[in-house]
Amino acid sequence: MAGLQKIAVLGAGNIGGTLAQRLAEADLARELVLLDIVDGLPQGKALDIAESAPILGFSTKVTGSLNLEALAGTDLVIETAGLARKPGMSRSDLLTKNAEILRGHAAAVRKHAPHAVCIVVTNPVDVMSYWFRKVSGLPGARVFGESGSLDTARFRTFVAEALGVAPRDVVGFVLGTHGDTMVPIPSLTSVNGVPLTGLLPEPKLQAILERTRNGGGEIVNLLKAGSAYYAPTASQAELARAVALDEHRLLPVTASLDGPYGLHDLYLGVPAQIGAAGVERVFEVELTAAERSAFQASAAAVRSDLEILAQLPSGAS
Repeated sequence: MAGLQKIAVLGAGNIGGTLAQRLAEADLARELVLLDIVDGLPQGKALDIAESAPILGFSTKVTGSLNLEALAGTDLVIETAGLARKPGMSRSDLLTKNAEILRGHAAAVRKHAPHAVCIVVTNPVDVMSYWFRKVSGLPGARVFGESGSLDTARFRTFVAEALGVAPRDVVGFVLGTHGDTMVPIPSLTSVNGVPLTGLLPEPKLQAILERTRNGGGEIVNLLKAGSAYYAPTASQAELARAVALDEHRLLPVTASLDGPYGLHDLYLGVPAQIGAAGVERVFEVELTAAERSAFQASAAAVRSDLEILAQLPSGAS
């Protein structure tokens, strides 16, 4: 049964197109619109998805559009548009180029869907989530990013592989940034209630932590061209479902922080309760001294990136 009236996915690339397919098949809304600037891309992918409905049995109406006015009436917006970092492109270049793309989208959300919950996927996601909230002028609770949920899925996969157990029985968290300074939390990881600590020798555990930090890069290196989109869109669909069905899920996301963990005016990956209103509550968990130090290093990395964007006008009203 559909939970929302309308979902919009911004960007119709591998991420946006695959996510639209997952959301339509889950019947999370009566209508789903896929938007992009490349003529024919969102329309063609939307039509292809729509033609699978008689086979798969979903009822969501799927359309594609080039016009941001199609955001009107949207309950949930998922921002996937943006550039991937290319050889020779500095981090500053990536930040500013993606900020310009998101500026127009966030302004359009403010104008056409001011009551929507927004999930940001565009990288660097902690910075782009902050920027999207700033430009849109929406409350921080209604703008959050997908980061820890994907990184945690990778962490859980690698732990399950090492122990030979079912991936769904591994529960854990990855906090901090979605990048080199992410912070997997072994002290809060368990296998169906059995603490991970002691189940793996320390060298093996450290190897898993390092592989988690490089999870996206490992796939990029294997593909040679392009990046991951199956696991990322599964993560995004999980977040969308939590909003659409008001599930009150406890999930790791990049959320607005103004007090928790002693941080203010910052977006960073933390455990949060997700429901129809977006981020309903941020959970402050007990960390070891080493984990807390790594978490603070993540915060410093995000602040460094925000200094680059501080020079750009937000355009918010």
